Formats: sequence, C-alpha cells, structure tokens
Amino acid sequence: MSVAAYRFSHLDALESEALFIMREVVAEFERPVLLFSGGKDSIVMLRLASKAFAPARIPFPVLHIDTGHNFPEVLAYRDRRVAELGLQLIVGSVPDAIESGLVSAPADGTRNRIQTPVLLDTVEKYRFDALFGGARRDEEKARAKERVFSFRDEFGQWDPRNQRPELWSLYNARHAPGESIRVFPLSNWTELDVWHYIAREDIALPPIYFAHEREVIRRGDMLYAVNAFVTPRGETPFTARVRYRTVGDASCTAAVESDADTVAKVIEEVAATRITERGATRGDDRTSEAAMEDRKKEGYF
Repeated sequence: MSVAAYRFSHLDALESEALFIMREVVAEFERPVLLFSGGKDSIVMLRLASKAFAPARIPFPVLHIDTGHNFPEVLAYRDRRVAELGLQLIVGSVPDAIESGLVSAPADGTRNRIQTPVLLDTVEKYRFDALFGGARRDEEKARAKERVFSFRDEFGQWDPRNQRPELWSLYNARHAPGESIRVFPLSNWTELDVWHYIAREDIALPPIYFAHEREVIRRGDMLYAVNAFVTPRGETPFTARVRYRTVGDASCTAAVESDADTVAKVIEEVAATRITERGATRGDDRTSEAAMEDRKKEGYF
C-alpha cells in the first residue's frame, strides 16, 4: 500500500477529534442533549453525531431555544432535518417564558439575552447534564477562552478563571447533581473548516446561507433584513444581494453583501475575509467589549 493511502487530512483529524468527544460524553453522562438551532455549526454537529454512533440512531435529543424571532427558512430546515433523522426535538420557548413572567421582553425588542433563563429552566426541567454546543474558538474572544468540556455550576454559570485543564485531550466529566458540562466538539475548527466539511460531506443548508435578493436597511455599518422584527427607523429600505454568515435572531443578525450562491463560492469568500462571522453580522456582540463573556457567565451557550 502506498504512503499516500495512510495520509490523514486536516479535516479527518478534526472529525476524528469531534467523534471521540461525542462518544466520550455519551459514555460519561446520563442525559446529554445537542443544542440545535438550524445554523451551519449545529448542522455539522448533527452530521458528526450521526457518524459517531452509526449504524445506531443518535442517542440523545436535540434542543432549540426558540426566541420567536427566527428566520422562517431556518425553522423549516430544523423541523425537516429532525424529522429525517427521527430525533426528539425539545423546544424552550422564549415567548412562552415572557407570557409566564419568567423573563421580560427588553425595550429594544431583541431577545438574545433573555434566552439564557429559558435555557437554564429547560436544562433543569429535563435534568440535562451535558449540552453539546457548536461554538468555536475562532468566533469570538470569550469563546477562545473556553475549554472543550466547560464546567457550569448549579446555577448554570461559567467562571473563566476557574477552568479544568485538558492536557493530552483528557476531559474531566466530574460533576455534582445540578451541575452540568457544556461540550464543544468544534472548538478547534474554524469557519473555513466548517465550510470545507460541508463541501466534503455534501451537507444541505438553509438557503439563507447563500446569496439571494432581500429587502434590507443599512443600520450603522450592518445590513438588516426588513421583517416583522426589524422595521426602518428613518432608514430607506433597498434590495441587495446578500447572504448570512451566521444565523441568530432576525432582530439582531445582519447579512453581508455577497454573490456567493454555492458552497464553493462561499469557501472562496470566507478564505479572503479578515472579519469574523460574528464580528461582521451580530449586533448583539457589539453592545460592549465583554458582551459575549458577560452572557456566558450568566449561562449563555
């Protein structure tokens, strides 16, 4: 056999690490769950989970914290993919939490921050002890601080100064009742790695990730789609060819001007950019220098 046959590509190494992490979690924890929003990272996580436990079915449910401000294309994809895989979908509803008084709707109309109490309430209700998330270290500086196994106390809070070492990829799963671990198998991946993997595996995505015509407004240096949650405040709407690099709430996630309407074109575009996907498109991360870290300390994804 030739030497070439033994070559292990960069994507193979990342995939192998992620599969090992997922199997380790299922072996160590009683009630794991995968956070699934219908975004590209959680879609890749589902593909990895399918591979990790094949030919058996994925041995845990998926959880979506629904703010009520989602893009319709993403919700349609979520429901279709869950049905295809025969998974149990658990939805934590922010609108229901507002109605019950668990949280109050912010004055600015966005709901990103009030997802956290709903997530923590859902985790407590179902007694989940390990939550798979699709966060990557290249996305944002607070996420760059986080371990693969990120310990959360009984209040769901994260202490960036008190994290467990992960020498030689040995993961500490120890936790007391009420405590949990957030697990990030994509920690060492980049946005470009994710897109190369999507191309290699021929993974279908919501159409929102590819260039399309959309009515938008320019607010500051960001383009927001005009919809039920974003209406002009003196700005003039116009039609532009845009795509979304990341998928969050329609009320706080901006698009980028783009002609990339295929995976290959997206890869070419991402390879040339020097701005992270969240830096370019997430208005909620611009409220302060420590916006993401503050939310994570409270229990955010």
